[in-house]
Amino acid sequence: MCDVSKAQQKLTDKEVIDLFVKYLANEGNSGIKVDTKPDEENRQSTEIDAIAGPFAIEHTSIDTIPNQRRNTAYFVQVVKPLEDEFRCKLPFRLVVTFHYEGIQTGQKWSQITTALRKWVLEEAPKLSIGRHVINDVPEVPFEFHADKRSSNHTGLLFGRFAPNDDTFSDRLRDQLDRKIEKLSRYKVQNKTTILLLESSDMALMNDEIMRIGLRSAYTSGLPQGLDQIWFADTSIPEEILFTEMTQAVVR
Repeated sequence: MCDVSKAQQKLTDKEVIDLFVKYLANEGNSGIKVDTKPDEENRQSTEIDAIAGPFAIEHTSIDTIPNQRRNTAYFVQVVKPLEDEFRCKLPFRLVVTFHYEGIQTGQKWSQITTALRKWVLEEAPKLSIGRHVINDVPEVPFEFHADKRSSNHTGLLFGRFAPNDDTFSDRLRDQLDRKIEKLSRYKVQNKTTILLLESSDMALMNDEIMRIGLRSAYTSGLPQGLDQIWFADTSIPEEILFTEMTQAVVR
């Protein structure tokens, strides 16, 4: 099964929130829905994203590393034509992962794209199911990892391994503190305040990296005014994962 109309489309913030509320409804909060969207109704001051039954919800997207958007633009220029071409066109799911430093300025990116296309067509079908380290592909100046899977969601996806970065927890705390300040107003109104952290970064973020970052960011425990922290992994839009992270911070 492969839905071309939805595959690889980035979800909007509002869509992620709506899906999260549906998830909460299915997990013991029957009947809840988004009742109001304070940030759309109040343009005079900063507001949270949603009220859903007893919950006050604020959403934010997380950058895993500094300069991520610039470096991602380089990466996307190389891999997007291939993801588009092979969407739903392979009889298996293939996830190709580069080292973060793989795509660099000064390389001939169009030649890398062409070489990878040839490899996908000629060599990837020969791979067994599982993970492989691929070296010495002509015109590709770095090794990469290929994870071949049997899946209903067939096609080609690219990702990158996380580089060393010791600034994540500090950047995370600075970003979240601003969000928590907005939520704290609803705590005094007896709402359960939830901070929903989203990442669509398949290669550089996962729930364990997020747990470690939160634990390091809030060494004194859950910030005042906040009841729950959740992580939304939207790297595969058709398979969104919601994971509660509150216990990573509770002391």
